[in-house]
Amino acid sequence: MASLPAPPLGSSSSPFASPLTAVLCIFLSLLLLLPRPVLSQCKNVPVIFNFGDSNSDTGGLVAGLGFPVNPPNGRSFFGSSTGRLSDGRLVIDFLCQSVNASFLSPYMESLGSTFRNGANFAVVGSSTLPKFKPFALNVQVMQFLRFKARSLQLAAAGFGNMISDEEFRNALYMIDIGQNDLADSFSKNLSYVQVIKRIPSVTMEIKNAVKAMYDQGGRKFWVHNTGPLGCLPQKLSIVRRSPNDLDPVGCLSSYNAAARVFNEALRRLCVEMSSEMKDATIVHVDIYSIKYDLIANSTKYGFSSPLMACCGYGGPPYNYNIKVPCGQTGSQACIKGSEFVSWDGIHYTEAANTIIASKIRSMAYSTPHTPFDFFCRG
Repeated sequence: MASLPAPPLGSSSSPFASPLTAVLCIFLSLLLLLPRPVLSQCKNVPVIFNFGDSNSDTGGLVAGLGFPVNPPNGRSFFGSSTGRLSDGRLVIDFLCQSVNASFLSPYMESLGSTFRNGANFAVVGSSTLPKFKPFALNVQVMQFLRFKARSLQLAAAGFGNMISDEEFRNALYMIDIGQNDLADSFSKNLSYVQVIKRIPSVTMEIKNAVKAMYDQGGRKFWVHNTGPLGCLPQKLSIVRRSPNDLDPVGCLSSYNAAARVFNEALRRLCVEMSSEMKDATIVHVDIYSIKYDLIANSTKYGFSSPLMACCGYGGPPYNYNIKVPCGQTGSQACIKGSEFVSWDGIHYTEAANTIIASKIRSMAYSTPHTPFDFFCRG
């Protein structure tokens, strides 16, 4: 994979390289800006089950369909592609590390995991609608039901090292989905009003998923809302819009407005479910505010060109071409992903994910304010 050329030493005009002293200053400033996460106090073995889309897919697309995710994906941490759409770790990876849990293995990965610490059902491109489409949210839930039934069956037959029924009850159930429902609706040329009208159907599927896991004994839920869809370089490069549809940061106002409507509906849903399921803890996390702040105040965090992809094709302002995605012949990767918010025009860099995860763990964006490790403290 070719890298974009670096500017002459000492030049600060290019977002793809910067002097060492500037990088050090930014790094030190960033440390001061990051919220202090709460240290894990887990007493029990952390068991996590995750449901979602590419924002939390740790290799499900590759395991399930054999679809290749080519380098330079994975270059910053793993040294090779692991199926994650990022240069390194995702937010969910950092959250697992914060409770001293292993990275979650994709449910459909047949080799290399005992699934002792849970499983990841998230797959790239997943949505809640239409139902029964691989790998829609309700399909992921059915996969979980199969996983649980089979685990308990094998445990009863004498197989060791299986997740117990008690551990299933005490596990954390994470949901991070909805972005593709909104994006797919806009891609079908639906009007803003038509997109908004579909949101109740999306949140109903999320409620059904939580209820299904609750009926199986799950009592601890962690629900992420969706990020600022209109700030993705992919959307900015392919969506026809008028200048009036760009906000002061340069994001698509209509797309972000739809995301906020969805997020408010999801927040209300979490409150409603908490009232109905009184013995459950349902935490709603405002990912939108975290990510929008990262983009709107990018320089504060040490990032340049927050609306430009590190890996892609086409150069400024977005470096995204739908025909030449990251990892395909012709695409180029920036020298330092640590200076970019967006990795490939849709997903975030490990550097951005580091900050997002830290802010999640600060509890400042959670309702109710709950430490991430609450599920394994008892």
